[in-house]
Amino acid sequence: MGAAFFYHLTESPLEATLPMLLTKSRQAGWRVLVRGPAPLLQRLDQVLWEGDPDGFLPHGMAGGAHDADQPILLGDVPADGFDCVMSVGGAAITSSEVGLAQRVCVLFDGADGEALQTARDQWKGLTGEGCQAQYWAQDDGRWVKKAEAGGGEA
Repeated sequence: MGAAFFYHLTESPLEATLPMLLTKSRQAGWRVLVRGPAPLLQRLDQVLWEGDPDGFLPHGMAGGAHDADQPILLGDVPADGFDCVMSVGGAAITSSEVGLAQRVCVLFDGADGEALQTARDQWKGLTGEGCQAQYWAQDDGRWVKKAEAGGGEA
């Protein structure tokens, strides 16, 4: 069973944090799904294409002929076949997806009150259904684990 890692973005924008997490996920050998609203995923697709050429992250947008071959797929698709699922823009994550994946990551903007509330609701829902969860926040340029739930806690 995997765990849900919540990333509270307060110092770095999503456009900087997502590539870092994708790089770590690929180094672990994981196939990754990035789930979120279509306009946000299209913007992130551009960010990934225009990123550092030495750190290129092979990826594709869902709906193509080669979705099953993509090491990183951006889209609102079922999580079957992915080792890691990343939720951006408040995209839904289920406890069964947490159970099937190695890791689920929920990235949310600390300056957006609605995003904060959505992340809180996701935390309560997932931990209430027995999922392991960790809450990470940025602190002076570093990621620091601020909370951990063993499941069943809200």
